[in-house]
Formats: sequence, C-alpha cells, structure tokens
Amino acid sequence: MIAAATEFNKIIAYLSEYLGIKTVWDVFRIIIDITVVAYCIYLLLRFMKDTRAFQLLKGVFIILLIAFLANLLQLSTISYVVTAFLQVSPVLLVVMFQPDIRRFIENLGTQTLRELFSPRKKTESREINAMLDEVVAACTLMSEERIGALIVFERQISLGEIIRTGTIVDAGVSTQMIRLMFEPNTPLHDGAMIIKNNRIHAAACYLPLSDSLTISKDLGTRHRAGIGVTENIDCVSVIVSEETGNISIAVDGKLKRKYTADVLKRDLLRLLVTDPEDSGKGKINKLLGRKGREQ
Repeated sequence: MIAAATEFNKIIAYLSEYLGIKTVWDVFRIIIDITVVAYCIYLLLRFMKDTRAFQLLKGVFIILLIAFLANLLQLSTISYVVTAFLQVSPVLLVVMFQPDIRRFIENLGTQTLRELFSPRKKTESREINAMLDEVVAACTLMSEERIGALIVFERQISLGEIIRTGTIVDAGVSTQMIRLMFEPNTPLHDGAMIIKNNRIHAAACYLPLSDSLTISKDLGTRHRAGIGVTENIDCVSVIVSEETGNISIAVDGKLKRKYTADVLKRDLLRLLVTDPEDSGKGKINKLLGRKGREQ
C-alpha cells in the first residue's frame, strides 16, 4: 500500500514538473488552455461535418495510420512515399479547400462571443414568416406555370460580391413582385434574385456554377448555379425548374428536390430562423434529409 502511494506521488510530481505546475493558478491556466483548444476543435469539427473537408480528414487519418504501420513494420518504400505525401499535404489542403477555410473564418468573424459560447433561443420572426409566405406562394405559382426561378437568401455571410453582379431592386417581397421579375423575356428574368433582410435586394445576379461531378445530368445551369453559390457562401437558394416545375432547395452544396408548398415553407423557416447550434452542417443536412429526394 505504501509502495503504491509512493509511486502515485512520483507520478504526480513528474506531471507537476512536466506541466510546470507550481501554484493553484498554474492548474487553472492548464484547464483554461485545454478547454479553449478542445472548444476550437469542436467548432472546427461541427463546421466540417458532412462536408468534403470532413471526408478528406478521415482520409488523412487513414494515411497517418498507414504511415505508423509502415514505420512499425519497417516497410521502407511505403514509409518513404507516405512521408513525402504528408510533407506536401498542408499546401494541397489549403489549395483544395480554400472556400471551406474561408467560410469557416467568416462564420467565426460574424458570430459574437455570446453566440460562440452560448446558443441563442430560437425566435420565429413575424417578418420572416410573412416574407416566406409570399416566396412560397410565388414559387408554387411559377411551378404550376413552368417558369424558371432562382432565389438566394442571405444569412450571416454577406452576398455583396454576388449583389454587385446584378441590379439593385430594394423592394418589398410579394408574390406578384417575384412572379413579375421572373417573367420570361424580361430584363430581370435571367440570373438570381437576392433576398436580404426580408426584402428583394437585387435581381439578375450571376452566381458561380458548381463543378461537382455528383450533380444529376438532367439538371441545368440554373440548378448548378443554385448549388454553386451555397458551396462558397453560407446562404440558401431555392430553384424552380422551368422544364419540370419541381421546386428544390440547395444549401451547403447539397440539393433536395420535389418540395411541396408546406414542406418548402417549413424547411426554409428552419434554415433561416435558427440558433447557431442548429446552423451546423450536420443539423442542416438532417433537416433537409427528411423531405425531398437526393439529386
């Protein structure tokens, strides 16, 4: 018993010396240090969940495991190849996932300390509710009339770069106004409508096209644009197909199709009126996974 206590004291003394613990403040300093690092890792993983970057991260762990086993078993050729790859991988990661890295930093920049460390309560804004009623009614009408439409909702990240490519409108949201702007062969028909602060802020805006190879071949430029803008910016887009009349939602580079009016209103409300915790990618993907079909 005495020997065990002695060994335990030696371990405590070793850890105290290794961590530089001399006072009570040193203990609090280490706890704060570990807590901050752990929370930053949590934020990063929450942001990356169900994204291309998260899939790549799992691949990196597999490569690290291969490198460990190669060194353990003294497989020199495999070890050399894996080590060479790992040396250039940081540069490759930055180049390949620059949009994801930029969006993560932008999300941190737009959240207050209160939002980062304590989730807000959900608030269902009357203005957003009324605005979505008009949008859903317009989308349903255009779906029946086979009129193509692309509507993008700004969230926390500004769509300033996208807005500059179009025409400033600054009008209230109404079914008639949306229907009129997407009337074929009119100046504002082509491009996307931007809704910002519950108002039609701009129209005829150009969006970046998605280059994803997983997009169905029966989807045209309008759908690729709706998906593409959500790959690069934290926003939500609604697409009405001119050919089929199907209504779709794109968010975080993922597309869900064949929405009914009720489900469209419900999902848009949850995507646009939510707390920071629910705005994570995993929450959004689960939400959109309930209804609609995969692309």
